[in-house]
Amino acid sequence: MSSGRAVGLLLGVAADAVLGDPKRGHPVAAFGRIAQRVESVTYRADRSAGVLHTAALVGATVGLGALSQRMVRRSPVAEATLTALATWSALGGASLAREGSAMAGHLDSGELAAARSRLRGLCGRRADELDNQGLARATVESVAENTSDAVIAPLFWGALAGVPGLVGYRATNTLDAMIGNRSSRYHAFGWAAARLDDLLNLLPARTTAMLTVACAPVVGGSARESGRIRRRDASAHPSPNAGQVEAAFAGALRIRLGGRIDYEHTAETRPVLGEGRTADGGDITRSVELSRLIGTVGGVLASVTALLVGRRR
Repeated sequence: MSSGRAVGLLLGVAADAVLGDPKRGHPVAAFGRIAQRVESVTYRADRSAGVLHTAALVGATVGLGALSQRMVRRSPVAEATLTALATWSALGGASLAREGSAMAGHLDSGELAAARSRLRGLCGRRADELDNQGLARATVESVAENTSDAVIAPLFWGALAGVPGLVGYRATNTLDAMIGNRSSRYHAFGWAAARLDDLLNLLPARTTAMLTVACAPVVGGSARESGRIRRRDASAHPSPNAGQVEAAFAGALRIRLGGRIDYEHTAETRPVLGEGRTADGGDITRSVELSRLIGTVGGVLASVTALLVGRRR
């Protein structure tokens, strides 16, 4: 029932904005614990083992979501409630805004040690040698990328596929965060999770970039400039998805992103995205405002899309 799904998506967006992440028993954390236990059995340093691991966990999650949705298909109220709970669990917009705002506060107050510690809540980069500008750049890049991964992408798949889409995407994204890195342990085993996450984010990332362009004037930017930087610089980024959003954010905020990034197991130098000055604490605040607006608009569009998809069936 399209109306139940549409209402549930809006309720889930509202719950995330007002309540934030569930305080106890977060389904994503529970999935992570299960995935670790399964990995202890399935792990081998080759791609085929990673394919089976990813297929089993994502497939089981999608199947559970489909069964749950089937059980409530005759009741719009029950469907709306189930969809709202799944959406609330899948979204990370409120926690993203909270972490970004806290980082901006630390940098504005000159609390460099606290800011370096806080960065761990946003991304997996090494922060011990980053200065104010490096921390600000890393935060804006993380806010941009996670606006797509943790907000628009779940809504996108929820609008098209309901609860199975929401939980299936979130399971994939969680696996990518757990095993999709380039460490020696997961280089082969995590290949499938990383590639599936890339695939599922192709359209959501571009949707997020377009919403960024449209919303840029609200944070003092230019839609034309955001679109120009996105078209010019997005393809230079090593990720086919993150580059879309980060370039659009760079243009919207009129700053430069990119450069050297140090991870625990590796380091890389990324091309510069955007023009003008480097990021500072104020740009983090504007990026959080932009992310929140994109999430709100995305929630409305997802609800409308769910209605349209339902009517065509």
